[in-house]
Amino acid sequence: MSCRVLITAATGNVGPHAAVHLLNAGVAVRALVLPGDPGIDKLPDGVELCYGDLADPDSLDAALDGVTGVFWMWPFFTLSVDTAPAVLAKIEAQATRIVLVSSVGVHIGLERRDNNCHAYLEELIEGTSLEWTFLRTTGFMANALGFAGQISNGDVVRFPYGEAARTSIHEDDLAAIGVRALTSDGHAGKKYLVTGLEVLTQREQVSIIGDVLGRSLRWEDVHAEVARAKMVETGWPPAYADGALDYFGRLTREPEVMSSTVAEILGRPARTFREWAEEHKSKFDPQEVSL
Repeated sequence: MSCRVLITAATGNVGPHAAVHLLNAGVAVRALVLPGDPGIDKLPDGVELCYGDLADPDSLDAALDGVTGVFWMWPFFTLSVDTAPAVLAKIEAQATRIVLVSSVGVHIGLERRDNNCHAYLEELIEGTSLEWTFLRTTGFMANALGFAGQISNGDVVRFPYGEAARTSIHEDDLAAIGVRALTSDGHAGKKYLVTGLEVLTQREQVSIIGDVLGRSLRWEDVHAEVARAKMVETGWPPAYADGALDYFGRLTREPEVMSSTVAEILGRPARTFREWAEEHKSKFDPQEVSL
């Protein structure tokens, strides 16, 4: 049977990696994108672009036609989950498998319905006939790109909770696990905790970025309320900003959970933060940023 997979939120941090892995597995790939999406260039050749909007379920019909699986990511920053039930009904009418990029917050019981709502999406999917797999991931290593502006303009990163200890995941590792679940058997009904293999504080992550750049970077803690105001100003939903900062505060007292899921499923260790930083060096290099 031929496979065709639709990736939603396809031009984000994970979607392009998923597209590469699917194409390498010989799977036909569709990417759900909005007209004018500036991230389309991040997608590899061979991906079929389908224009549609998760806020308008009827716009998804063409994208879902003939699809056997869906790599489902929901853009919580820009879209409420009001249309999620209708979107899922359309997916169920076409596909047999779905992988949801969920959150560690569900795994440890911290998520609230008014925060990022992965728990709600999981509940919806569990009520369908789909073969589902949930990837309950810790933070993406790409979250460190939030510091790129400060690093490109100076040697100090100012943000709360420098001692928050994370087990961040490389986006490519997460994508590879999702693709394995969509293209092979044995993953239906699994709720995988997906993490990196090292515990690093935010301060330590910034230090590693400095090493990669050949610079000495310094972390400076600021009050959470100051950071919250800036986060909301730049587009974070207030509840999401509150949830993130509360969680970072928790991680100063106890490190983020860790799993061996990457090694168990992919047969190799998870990538390190230093590897990620080397790959994204140009995003933090002032000379590259200014070009």
